[in-house]
Amino acid sequence: MACRMKTKIRLLNEASVEEAAGILRAGGLVAFPTETVYGLGANALDEGAVRGIFLAKGRPQDNPLIVHLPKSELPAGLVSALPDAAECLMEAFWPGPLTLVLPKGPKIPDAVSAGLPTVALRAPAHEGAQALLRAAGLPIAAPSANASGRPSPTLARHVFDDLSGKIPLILDGGACEIGIESTVLDLSGAEPVLLRPGSVTLEELGAALGKTPRLGRGVMRPLPAGERALSPGLLHRHYAPRAEVILVRGEGEALVQRLKDEYDAAENALILCADALLDRLQPRNCQGLGADERRMAKTLFAALRQADERSFSKVILQGVAEEGLGLALMNRALRAAGFRAVGP
Repeated sequence: MACRMKTKIRLLNEASVEEAAGILRAGGLVAFPTETVYGLGANALDEGAVRGIFLAKGRPQDNPLIVHLPKSELPAGLVSALPDAAECLMEAFWPGPLTLVLPKGPKIPDAVSAGLPTVALRAPAHEGAQALLRAAGLPIAAPSANASGRPSPTLARHVFDDLSGKIPLILDGGACEIGIESTVLDLSGAEPVLLRPGSVTLEELGAALGKTPRLGRGVMRPLPAGERALSPGLLHRHYAPRAEVILVRGEGEALVQRLKDEYDAAENALILCADALLDRLQPRNCQGLGADERRMAKTLFAALRQADERSFSKVILQGVAEEGLGLALMNRALRAAGFRAVGP
């Protein structure tokens, strides 16, 4: 019987970053914090190392990865063209939670791009992630550091819960600041297309570009059968706990009543909602996600994981308006619920 790998959690500091960089240079995998969620990293230029990401996560091979870069440079050979719009957005939002999809350069292995002619790139704002990039001296391909399909990890222990025995090292940088994955914008075609909403909002992108990007197919509804996914998070079920998720749309008293009705019809259920609704939903079993959408985004994935830890069989999740950061929240909520929603 093959022995399981021992997975260490090390506090993020200079010594642990050097250890992690050595593992990456040797072709291994390391989990590390970013400002969005924890990533599972490998040398983006080493096809064998990159394939280890798919094996550790149980990730489908047709799901492309994001390449993380130092904030001060775009290494040669990663892209074959750099549109003016990309330079504008890099100046405005890098380092930060914005991923740009660009024509792929010759150095990018097919495993990174899932065989597509494009590559997704971002420069994380997290100083620990940047320290790792500098120490390793190479671009790092990194999806979220979770088992494929599960809620993304925002704490080191979430990574350990999913990947213990499959990777050698987790760098513990505490809770992620944003809590949902980066915005993904496709600039490889004639017009900008939003492939995954995030904390850099559609409105902010429109202001920087002078026109609002088009919302991609598969962002707020299932991708049509047979269509290739250009971005992580488009093709397959994502962000889902073991508990069944019911997403409830609406506003005002109608929203509150529908949350009550869904809860009362269920067994062993938990309501996840904005803090402002907690008093109105008593005495039902509820957990507040925060006072505003930014806080709700930060706590959503951890709350979904906690629902499993507490053995709930059903999660009743409040929906929000699909504008600003609410678009990103609803993108995650819809996928966690398998695109099933009740209400108007």
